[in-house]
Amino acid sequence: MEKTAQELYQERLKRVEDAIQLKVPDRVPFMPHINFFAAKYAGLDGDEAFYNPEKWTEANKKIYLDLEPDLCYVHAFPGPSLDILRCRQIKWPAPGGAGGPGLQYVEREYMKPAEYNAFLRDPSDYLLRTYLPRVFGSLEAFETLPPLASLLLYGYRLAGLSRIFASDEMFAAIESLYKAGLEAKRFHVAHAAMEREMMGLGFPRAYSATTIFVPFDVISDLFRGMRGTMLDMYRQPDKLQELMEVIFPIVFEMGVSGAEKNGVPRVYIPLHRGADGFMSLKQFETFYWPGLKKLTMALIEKGLTPCLFVEGDCGTRLEYFKEFPKGKVLALLDSTDIFRAKEVLGDTMCLAGNMPPSLLSSGTAEQVTEYTKKLIDIVGKGGGFIMSSSTVLDDANPSLVKLWAELTHEYGVYR
Repeated sequence: MEKTAQELYQERLKRVEDAIQLKVPDRVPFMPHINFFAAKYAGLDGDEAFYNPEKWTEANKKIYLDLEPDLCYVHAFPGPSLDILRCRQIKWPAPGGAGGPGLQYVEREYMKPAEYNAFLRDPSDYLLRTYLPRVFGSLEAFETLPPLASLLLYGYRLAGLSRIFASDEMFAAIESLYKAGLEAKRFHVAHAAMEREMMGLGFPRAYSATTIFVPFDVISDLFRGMRGTMLDMYRQPDKLQELMEVIFPIVFEMGVSGAEKNGVPRVYIPLHRGADGFMSLKQFETFYWPGLKKLTMALIEKGLTPCLFVEGDCGTRLEYFKEFPKGKVLALLDSTDIFRAKEVLGDTMCLAGNMPPSLLSSGTAEQVTEYTKKLIDIVGKGGGFIMSSSTVLDDANPSLVKLWAELTHEYGVYR
């Protein structure tokens, strides 16, 4: 008898949860790191993932129905909103442009080295009047706003101060937020409808509603940039540590509220700057690991499952992960040797990833078959393994990805 959608939903969810808890599921779960691969798989132009939510959601539905993942993480980037706000922090395909649909981060010091005190003194004021005008060209008028704390002295006199909003520049900035919000809402509605439809067909959501970052990565990714943060570790380490302490409760609350919002206990946390090639082991112990451990443990205490996307090679960091409680954390590995990780962490945490996108892009069917079976035979032994790619599959060969999915479904059965 054919299974109902509800039965398939519960089956997939149990399969994933069993693997995370280091149990032996019925088969190896399949969780491809799709990203923008859906555009190529469905034959979309490069810009349609950003500018056509209807086509983009249909492309992702095709991924679900053809590959039958146990979990699948789908992105939604509203290109019109990025255009309206004149975003400077990323680059994305222009409307009508050819080529791939991916995006590129623009690495800069969006926060200057002398601005730690301003951020620490009043984070909201710093974000509104300094940071946002640098990231979004349409919000430059916000630089002219008075300090938010000064509003304490105004009370009813704020009616007179409202004259600062009467300029054409300020009106344009506020209008841009409204227009960008309308476009973002259009994308959100289409994305949410697709998720509901897929859940109705038996596919669980992969992660909670909000992606979060460890405190060091928040500063390094979004504010100081890699170069600036690396210099700060030497020139003003105390300020860096102090700001990470301020950021931690904000990040933690975002993680909890995101899980409460869509009812999914798996919280996605990409780890960007803690890899072997970015900092020394001593620096990792000082600046990165404390925040990562504190955030991970705090989420576990809330009954949530931290899903750490361990970017780069973290081979020298594996022993630290043994400090986490058994069966409570999922580690998605990029270029870290997953076979060694199985030896070190196999009794501590579930492992995923390590299928090279290069193999799924330019390899042969025989090579994909051989490596898929190797991952299942070695890393999947005894459970605690989820089949996934090491990083995004934007340029993968659709036929090889389909083969990879079928192999996992058929060969990954525990007997």
